[in-house]
Amino acid sequence: MTLTATVLDAPDARALAAFYQRLLGWEVGTDEQHWVTLHAPGAGAGLSFQTESAYVRPVWPARPGEQLMLAHLDIAVDDLDAACAHAVAAGAVVAEHQPQDDVRVCLDPAGHPFCLYVPS
Repeated sequence: MTLTATVLDAPDARALAAFYQRLLGWEVGTDEQHWVTLHAPGAGAGLSFQTESAYVRPVWPARPGEQLMLAHLDIAVDDLDAACAHAVAAGAVVAEHQPQDDVRVCLDPAGHPFCLYVPS
């Protein structure tokens, strides 16, 4: 078995894929109205996006009775402040709640949390 991608649901697959393309600089593979794939340079698993008409934006941090995040992405960076600024310029929002000093939690345009961190 080979893991090929993580799939994120969104109200608009193309819009969310465009955000992650700006953020990561990855190449677009499939580009259909409700399904878009991005491929990492070289090899490895990519990201896919599908339009979900019943999509409910997750809440971060979790609150009882609200839509929970089901997964999040961890993205290694060289410079946390520069990466955070790049993410915001690409369309992310820095989450108000930051549980760790050495990680920045951001929210993509569809509300999925992702973490930027500098590997040790």
